[in-house]
Amino acid sequence: MQNSRKSLQLLCTATQNLSLKCPPRQARDLVVISSRHLYVGVSQRARNRKQPPTNVSQLFKPVPVQHNVDEFDVGSELAGKLEKSAILKILNKFTQRREVKVLCTEHGLDNYLQQQAFASFRRFCIESENLPVDLHITFSDIFNGAGHVDDIFPYFIRHAKTIFPHLDCMDDLKKISDLRTPANWYPSARAITRKIVFHAGPTNSGKTYHAMERFLNAKSGVYCGPLKLLATEVFNKSNEKGTPCDLVTGEERKYGINENTPAAHVACTVEMTSVNTPYEVAVIDEIQQLKDPQRGWAWTRAFLGLIAEEVHVCGEAGSLELLEKICETTNETVEVHNYTRLTELTIEDSALVTLDNVQPGDCIVCFSKNDIYTVSREIEARGKEVAVIYGGLPPGTKLAQAAKFNDPENSCKVMVATDAIGMGLNLSIRRIIFYSLVKPSMNEKGEREIDTISVSSALQIAGRAGRFRTQWEHGYVTTFKSDDLPTLRKLLSQTPDPLKQAGLHPTADQIELYAYHLPNSTLSNLMDIFVNLCTVDDSLYFMCNIEDFKFLAEMIQHVPLPLRARYVFCCAPINRKMPFVCSMFLKIARQYSRSEPITFDFIKKNCGWPLSLPKTIVDLVHLEAVFDVMDLYLWLSYRFMDIFPEAASVRAAQAELDEIIQQGVFQITKLLKNTEANQGTANGDTTYNMRRIVQTKEPRLPSTSRGRLTDRLISQGLLTPGMLSELRKEWDAQQQALKHKEQNQDNQSKTDEFPNDSDDDDSTYNKNMRKKRRK
Repeated sequence: MQNSRKSLQLLCTATQNLSLKCPPRQARDLVVISSRHLYVGVSQRARNRKQPPTNVSQLFKPVPVQHNVDEFDVGSELAGKLEKSAILKILNKFTQRREVKVLCTEHGLDNYLQQQAFASFRRFCIESENLPVDLHITFSDIFNGAGHVDDIFPYFIRHAKTIFPHLDCMDDLKKISDLRTPANWYPSARAITRKIVFHAGPTNSGKTYHAMERFLNAKSGVYCGPLKLLATEVFNKSNEKGTPCDLVTGEERKYGINENTPAAHVACTVEMTSVNTPYEVAVIDEIQQLKDPQRGWAWTRAFLGLIAEEVHVCGEAGSLELLEKICETTNETVEVHNYTRLTELTIEDSALVTLDNVQPGDCIVCFSKNDIYTVSREIEARGKEVAVIYGGLPPGTKLAQAAKFNDPENSCKVMVATDAIGMGLNLSIRRIIFYSLVKPSMNEKGEREIDTISVSSALQIAGRAGRFRTQWEHGYVTTFKSDDLPTLRKLLSQTPDPLKQAGLHPTADQIELYAYHLPNSTLSNLMDIFVNLCTVDDSLYFMCNIEDFKFLAEMIQHVPLPLRARYVFCCAPINRKMPFVCSMFLKIARQYSRSEPITFDFIKKNCGWPLSLPKTIVDLVHLEAVFDVMDLYLWLSYRFMDIFPEAASVRAAQAELDEIIQQGVFQITKLLKNTEANQGTANGDTTYNMRRIVQTKEPRLPSTSRGRLTDRLISQGLLTPGMLSELRKEWDAQQQALKHKEQNQDNQSKTDEFPNDSDDDDSTYNKNMRKKRRK
């Protein structure tokens, strides 16, 4: 036994120096992230996965290994032929030895990897026509009693490292994904002493106004906004006030001077922020978006990486604590300017209850397109013109609808909108009416949920009422349903929860380094491995949700693309719930892989150009999807200019499409009626049948009718209040029908009880039994 243990120790030592027919690996450049401050890093395992693996090793897929194809069986000539059955017996004995499993664990093979490696090694040995000479001789020695079964281990571990290349580079992978000190990723920003100014306050408090005054008076500056609309507004106002300013968004570039002369001021969306250009003043708007599960990384990058003498951040007061903690890691301090609301906001004592009570200046906020369609149709049925705004509309259409509503001379005095009005649009609203307080959302695991809106969201939306220096300076807020009013009061009486963490996201450089070490892994798999191996200081940061990125990566996995291009494609801003946009994304990726230019003719051919005015809601939705496809083309055109050469033509067509969509939205009620008529004709009747497009109002059931199961189903998004209401109505209808049927049967049985005197006791007994069974 002692000799066996000694031999195992020798074998373990020998495997570290053994290189049998293994090609030398190239020297790797290790990415070592230095840090000034030490933090206790906590691995964010499976934060973004719907079904996280119980073991990180399960994310590593074995690399297929070709069987030995040596033309000459030198091993048989030297040591004689080997029977496959004899090899199989030796391998089975080898895999069952406890000492071998201990050695595997020391080499980084856990139970899952051991099973995969043993199975692969067994197939290699059995299915190869000619084994490698050294392995053949080792098997022969063991079979003839001249060797020990443990002698196979060096060959086994060599095979295991071939199919699992991460065994040789696990330390490198962990160093690459060490995200504990993201502040050190931006050495240029750390090389200067920045002045951080936090403008804290609610909506309509003037916080952004004061930051923008400093921006306009600076020698150079950059504005980083959450939306293209906000960046465009800053671009327009800056140039109107005599401060030349350029516009940079994912899909658009505009110039304050000309294309060859960049302006000193830039207005951009936060994702497009340059962390390489120095400025005197930088403004980061809506800083509380640091916590956003999808986009939070962009605010973190801007806050840590901007090279500016002064960095002005605007947002909710709850962001201060997190900003101060982050600034401790950068040796910076935060100067705080607090603001209060400039106008009064009153919560009304009663709910709206009926749309008959709608007044000029009202904005009804819905959280779904279906409710938008329903409410706008019902209001117009009462003879009132409606402006409609929701997230899927093009920016030009939103601005046109906002201008129509804001114009005192226009007959449109009522707006129906989603929470898209929470930021990005200047609206003259007298009263905000929450049609519902329940909103679909995405949790940290990427799962869809339906829950009450957050305090932050309620305050943001309600604060749009009563804008400073408009005709409605005193704002009001209420709900449509009486049951929701106490909940709204509770939400608006609170302050937003303090921010705890800021978002991070893997960079293209980090993923490229991962791909170098794991060349056979897919991009989606690399992202999963990165998220599971990364080390994050969870007292300050979290890994953003990568489900949308992985969705696109898996969609184009079969398309042959360079890794960098594949990564860029997967960062495209696409709504994966729109099938037409996803199909066009795939077609564009295929065309790109063939190095064929994607022209305007390609877009026209696949989108059905020229487009006509929409006749139904389905037509309008399709036009919105075509607009998104053109946005995708423009977004890619700034990243692959040679392959997307006709951006100007696409932009002109998109402007034309925007006008078509505007006209469609102006007559949205007509589109709803046409959709209803078309569906009624298809169904052979004219009844209202638009459940997938327009839903009826969803009355809330009394709390006593909601059991534990329904609460869970609603919170998980599997059941909506409207569905619950319909189920209740169907159940009541069934009960009424059953009761009516029983009454008819009882009446029939009573008339049959005394038809004549010949009925005996047995027949009466049988009838009574039948009645009991029916009940």
